[in-house]
Amino acid sequence: MRSQRHGDCFVLFLVSLLLVVVAVNVPAAAAAADEEAHLLPRPLVIELPTAAEVPAEVWCASWRLAAEADNLAPWKAVPEECVGYVREYVTGVAYRSDLEVVAREASAYARAARVGDDGRDVWVFDVDETLLSNLPYYAEHGYGLELFDHGEFDKWVEKGDAPAIPSSLKLYKEVRELGFKTFLLTGRSEGHQGITVENLKKQGFHDWDKLILRYNHFTALQKSAVSILHIALHLLLLWENFPLGHDIC
Repeated sequence: MRSQRHGDCFVLFLVSLLLVVVAVNVPAAAAAADEEAHLLPRPLVIELPTAAEVPAEVWCASWRLAAEADNLAPWKAVPEECVGYVREYVTGVAYRSDLEVVAREASAYARAARVGDDGRDVWVFDVDETLLSNLPYYAEHGYGLELFDHGEFDKWVEKGDAPAIPSSLKLYKEVRELGFKTFLLTGRSEGHQGITVENLKKQGFHDWDKLILRYNHFTALQKSAVSILHIALHLLLLWENFPLGHDIC
């Protein structure tokens, strides 16, 4: 009996020791598994954060990208929570850098193109937000928070104070020196031709070959359909047998 009791005690000791070892090793094994989960190769599963975890500035950057890529449903104004983000972007170095990157790429394209001797190679520029900046207007109207008002914008146009976008002015002069004809396209009405010409020349844009404006009798719906002007321009170029060099809008 005594020998059996000793045997039972020894078994209990071994069981207790085993439980201690398991209790010690389980957290260590779990930690090791967590570390291995971050090592490649691993399943290609992207764990997206919840909406509550996304900072406002990140969400607004995503909204801007979607808007620029035309991946948003029709929208009329910048979301209120993104006004600060938009203001910092358009008044900071990021917006200017974006403009300069586009101008630099366009310049490389122009220099690589073969301009013919017949004077029929055309480079097309939009006016607003391409050659001339309307940032002062938007600064006075909430950086896009306010709904766009054609009447208020017309008042701004009639001041003739829109500044040149520096990188676009440099590109404009370069493509003219390379021999391209320059066509200017704008959604501004024909009634604003005089002030638009004055504004462009005051900002350093000279000697363009055509300035195409919107007809005064266009409806409100057509005013917002800039693509109509693009189509009309392309038809004009085809009609006059102009090869289209590039379109900067």
